[in-house]
Amino acid sequence: MPPWRQALRNFLSIQMSSSLPFSFPGRRRWRCLLTAAAAGWLASNPVSHAFADADERPDPVVAASTTPPAQPDPEPEPYDADGHAPIGVIGDHLHAAGEFMLSYRFMPMAMSGLRDGPSDLTDAEALAMDNPFFGNPGQPPKMRILPRDMTMQMHMFGTMYGLTDRITLMAMGMMVGRDMTLETHNLPGASIGTFDTATWGLSGASASALIGLADGNIRTHLLAGVGLPAGSLTETGEALLPNGTRREVRLPYAMQPGSGSFEARPGIVVQSKRERTTLGGQLAARLPLGDNSEGYRTGNAYLLNMWWMVQPTPAVAFSMRFLLERMGAIEGRDPMIAGPVPTADPANYGGGRITGYLGVNVAGQSGVLREHRLALEFGRPFIQDLNGPQMPRDWELIIGWQRSWSLTN
Repeated sequence: MPPWRQALRNFLSIQMSSSLPFSFPGRRRWRCLLTAAAAGWLASNPVSHAFADADERPDPVVAASTTPPAQPDPEPEPYDADGHAPIGVIGDHLHAAGEFMLSYRFMPMAMSGLRDGPSDLTDAEALAMDNPFFGNPGQPPKMRILPRDMTMQMHMFGTMYGLTDRITLMAMGMMVGRDMTLETHNLPGASIGTFDTATWGLSGASASALIGLADGNIRTHLLAGVGLPAGSLTETGEALLPNGTRREVRLPYAMQPGSGSFEARPGIVVQSKRERTTLGGQLAARLPLGDNSEGYRTGNAYLLNMWWMVQPTPAVAFSMRFLLERMGAIEGRDPMIAGPVPTADPANYGGGRITGYLGVNVAGQSGVLREHRLALEFGRPFIQDLNGPQMPRDWELIIGWQRSWSLTN
C-alpha cells in the first residue's frame, strides 16, 4: 500500500476512535486530512527523490573547474648526434640487444701527379726511371706512360645487429668506380697523347663481431672481422702504347676492383665522453691471409684513427679526426700485368699517409626524421711518404646516412 494511503487510513481511524478524549472540529479535521495526504504522496513520489538527489550532486561547473588538466605526453629522450663517431670510422659503436642499423656511405676521392717517398716528381724524373719489365717483348728500357689523375667513387653499404648488449654483428659491402687518365710518350720521350681507363664493380665485403669490454664514460670494444675475396681481378682496357698503337691490356692493380684474398681484420676502439665532448681512438689492421687467384696479395695495412667531437646540442656534433695509415707493397705479381707505367710495378704500392678531417653529424630528433643520422667529413692528407712513383691523394669526401631500429619494441 502506498504510504500516502496508509497515512490517510490512520488519520481516519483516529478520528473515529471513541476512546480518544478529544475530536477535531470539522474544518480543522479536513485541513489535517489534506496535510497528511500530501505528506504521504511526497514521501512516495520519485520526483521528490530526484530533487533530493539533485541537491546532493556536485555542481558541474564547479566540478569541471576542480578537475586536474590532462598531462601532455613526455618528451622523448634526446637522440645524440655524437652517439656515433665521425662517419669515416667503421665499427666504432655497439648496439643494444635486438637493435638493428642500416648505413650507407658515398666516398669520392681524387689523386693526381706522381710522388716517390715524400717528394713530388717531375715528368722528366719519372720518364728517367727504369722499366722493370725491360727485356720482355715490346718493353722499352724507361717509363713511357705516366698517370695524370684518378678519381674514385666508393659506395659502402652496411648493417649492424645487436646480438646481446655486449656483442654486435656487422656486415659491409663496397662498390667502387675508378677513372684514370694517362699520358703516353714515345721512345725519345715526347708526348703522343692521352687515354682513359675505367672500371666499376664490387670491391670487397666483410663480416665482423664487435665485442664490448667496458662501458660507462670510457667505452672499449674489440673488433674481430674477416675480409672476403669479392671483386674482379681481371678487368681490361684499351691503352695507347709508346709506338702509337692501341691495344687491349689487363689493367694495373690500382684499377682492379677487388683484392682477391681473405683478410683478418682485428681492431680495438676506446672512447671517452665527458658532457658535450667525446675523445676516441681506433687501432685496426687488414692482413691478407694468402695469395689470390692471380698470384699476388695486397700488403698489410695498419690504421690509427683519433678523433675529437663536440656536441653543442643533441641534434649537431662537430668533429676533427686524424688518420695514420701504413701500407705494405704488393707481394707477388700478376703475369698478365706489365708495361712501362709505374702502376704496373707491384713495388710502387703502399707507404705512409697522415690525413686530417673535419666533419659534422646531424641527428633527427622528432617525427619521421627521428633516429636518422646524416654525416659528412672532408679530408686532405698533409703527410704522404709513398712507395713510388705513385699518385698521391689530393682530397676525399665522405657523406653518410645511418638509421637504427629496435626489433624488440
